[in-house]
Parts: sequence; C-alpha cells; structure tokens
Amino acid sequence: MVPKLQVGVIGLGKFGFWFAKNLMDLGQEVLGVDKDPENIRRAQHHLTQVYQADAADKEALKQIGFADLTHALVSVGDDISAGTIISLYLKDLGIPSVWVKAVNSDHKRLLNKIGVERVIIPEHVAAKQLANRMAVPGFLSHLPFDKDWALKELTVKKWAGKSLRQLDLTNRYHIQVIAVKKAGPNRFSFIPKADDVLDEGDVLAIIGRSDNLSKIMA
Repeated sequence: MVPKLQVGVIGLGKFGFWFAKNLMDLGQEVLGVDKDPENIRRAQHHLTQVYQADAADKEALKQIGFADLTHALVSVGDDISAGTIISLYLKDLGIPSVWVKAVNSDHKRLLNKIGVERVIIPEHVAAKQLANRMAVPGFLSHLPFDKDWALKELTVKKWAGKSLRQLDLTNRYHIQVIAVKKAGPNRFSFIPKADDVLDEGDVLAIIGRSDNLSKIMA
C-alpha cells in the first residue's frame, strides 16, 4: 500500500483550495492555512484540518505542525514577498518537498535559488496543455522527466487486425505503446504483448516525443 502524503497548503484561494480538495479526493491528508476567514469557512468541511493564521510567521507554522509534513504547497496570490519568505521558512523547517505557485518567471528564478523543489506558473502550464490538446489530438500530458516527451491516447482504426509486432511502432515512429484498453472492458491492460492483435475501437496509451506523436494516426 502506498503511504499517504501529509500535505500542507498555504493559501486557500481558488488555486490552493482546488489543489487541496483534489488531493483529498485522491485519499491524501491535507492541512490548510489561510488568513482569510471566508477561505477557511469554504475549506473547513473539505480538508483534514484548517487553520486561520499568518503563514509569514515562522512560529505559527511550527505550532501548526508544518515541520512534521512531507509536502507543502504555497499559493498566496500576487504577493511575491510573502510567497518567498513563507517558502524559505518551510525549507528551514525541513519539509522534504516544497511546491510554490509563482507569479512570473522572475519569481520562479528567485524560488529556485532558495531551493524550492517545484515551481508552478499555472497560466503557463494551462496554456501549454491547451495548445498541445489542439495541435495533438488525444494529447494527455507531458512527462515530468523531459518536456519534449508526452503521453497520448489513440483510438485504433486503420491498425485494426494487426499486432504490435507487425506495426513495429518503435522502429517506424520511435514511440512505445504502454497500455491497451479493449473496446469492451473499461480498463487499460499495461505492457501489452507484441503478438496481441488490435481491434477497431481499442484505445492505446503511447509515449514518445511530441513531434512524433503529432504525426501518428492509428
């Protein structure tokens, strides 16, 4: 069994709240902090615990228990100063993984210099995902280890009746099929066998370079 994360979310505005709520939906434990009583009221029935506090106060973070958490996300709007000092305090407290929502590219550079593990500019991420979904039908996501590699879904049409061995996709297109969902069962079969024959309507999950994926029609 995968152990639960213990995540602190500082800033329960739109981004922070939905991030925290989605973590809860995934079965994780989330401690939320915000100065705004309205944000606290909205979150209190959705998160494991919520505290109304000023996270720019290092002692407050200690008292709430942030030093015991495995992960933290900082999402405090457009206040670059507050976001940076809070991130620094979280690093001082020894949290293994600190994620921060940055305001702009300069803010991202500053956060990287103080050792933040992951910096997100939501508008950049959303714009890139949207552009890829338009340009590459079936696009799912870029892979975290290389921005040029992506995951895509393909529905089988012209490849029906052929096996993966016959299609030879790795050598022909430099892509790899990692899962197949047959037309009937609503689940993927991972690491498919080379001699499995594809049927029309099967859905393939494939990985490869984005430029190669954009050329593929199954």
